[in-house]
Amino acid sequence: MIHPDLIKKQRLLLMMLSVLILLTAFIGIGLGYSSVSYDRLLPTLFGYGSFKEEFILFSIRLPRIIITILAGMALALSGSILQGITRNDLADPGIIGINSGAGVSIAVFFLFFPIDAASFAYLLPIVAFVGALLTACLIYLFSYSKRNGIQPVRLVLVGVGFSMAFSGLMIILISAAERQKVDFIAKWLAGSIWGTDWPFIWAIVPWLVVLIPLTLYKSQMLNLLGLSEPVSIGVGISVNRERFLMLIVAVALAASAVSVTGGIAFIGLMAPHMAKALVGPRSQMFIPVAILLGGWLLMLADTIGRNILEPDGIPAGIMIALIGAPYFMYLLLKK
Repeated sequence: MIHPDLIKKQRLLLMMLSVLILLTAFIGIGLGYSSVSYDRLLPTLFGYGSFKEEFILFSIRLPRIIITILAGMALALSGSILQGITRNDLADPGIIGINSGAGVSIAVFFLFFPIDAASFAYLLPIVAFVGALLTACLIYLFSYSKRNGIQPVRLVLVGVGFSMAFSGLMIILISAAERQKVDFIAKWLAGSIWGTDWPFIWAIVPWLVVLIPLTLYKSQMLNLLGLSEPVSIGVGISVNRERFLMLIVAVALAASAVSVTGGIAFIGLMAPHMAKALVGPRSQMFIPVAILLGGWLLMLADTIGRNILEPDGIPAGIMIALIGAPYFMYLLLKK
C-alpha cells in the first residue's frame, strides 16, 4: 500500500511540473529570431493577431514546442521502462544504441527509397520502430545469459558497442549521398528538432495516447520485473513474455520520438532518476513524474539552445548531452 502522504506529494509535483511546462512554453514563444510579444500572445492565440503573429505562433513556435514536449515525454517513459526491465539504472534508449538503430533505418529510408511528401511524417515513426526493434533484439540477445538472465553491465557495454557501430555505419551511408540529404542526416545526428510542423505532431500523438496508458496499467508488472529473476518467476508472472512486451513498448516510444527530433540521448536516463529521487522507486509513483520531467527538460534544452546562437542555435541533442554526459558519469561512478 502506498502512503497517502506520498500520493499527495506526487499530485503536487505533477501540478507543479504542469505549471512549469506551461510557463516555459510561454517564455519560449516570446524568444527567438521571430517571436510574438507577450502582450500579443493571448489575442493571437484566440485569433485576434495579425497575419505575421499568427504565422509565427501557429506555424513556427507552437508546433516546435509541442513536439519537444511530446518527444521528451516519450524518451523519459522509454528510459523508465528500460531501467525497469533490465534492472539497470544506466539504461537509456540513446546510450544503449536503440536510437542509433532507429537512425540507421531512417537514413536508409531517406537516402534510398522514394519519398511521398504527404505520408513522410507518418511513415518515419514506423521506419524508426523497425530499426530500433531489430537493434533492441540484438542487444537483448547479446546481453542475455540462460544462467543469470540479463546482465546489467553487459547490457550497457553491448549497447554502447552497437551505438558506435551504427554511428560508423551512418557515416558510410552518407559519404556518397547528395549534399542536401547529408545535411538532413547530420542535423538528425546532432539532435536538431527538425520535425517542427503539425503533421509530425499528429504522427507522434497516437503512439503516446496508446502507450502511456498501457505502461501505467503495467506499472505493477514493472515493479515485479525489477526484482531478481527467481523472485519474479516465484510470484507467478511470465518474465520473458512480459519483459519482451515492455521492451517493444519502450522501443516504440523511443522510435516515435527520435523520428522527429533526431538522435537525443540522456533524457531517458535523467528524468527517471530525478523522479525516483522525488517520489521513490515504485513505478506507479515515479513514471508520471518522469513523463512530465522529460517533456520539460527537452523543451527547456531546445529553448535555451535555439536562443544562444543566432540564427540556427545549438541543437537540443547537444544541449542535453552537455548536461547528461556528466550526469551519466556520476551515476556510473556511484553505481
